[in-house]
Amino acid sequence: MEDQPDYYVDIDGVELPEQPAESVLGEGRGKRWIGVRFDCCGAYVRIYRNRRGDAYDGICPRCLRKVHVAIGEGGTDARFFHAE
Repeated sequence: MEDQPDYYVDIDGVELPEQPAESVLGEGRGKRWIGVRFDCCGAYVRIYRNRRGDAYDGICPRCLRKVHVAIGEGGTDARFFHAE
């Protein structure tokens, strides 16, 4: 995956440096998330990294079942998962 977006939007009156600083666009990706479909209730949600940055923690919006997805060494490029 690339760190920089494939495009920039031009807005009249707003000028950005050629290579935006981290403080202007953050990491260029926003908050990191994965999509989880909870098979228990058929609900789909995005869950975000925890504050420690070592896992994704989320909860089913219908039955309040919790899910914890650890971030392992090497990781995966997958963005969507099922919680059974």
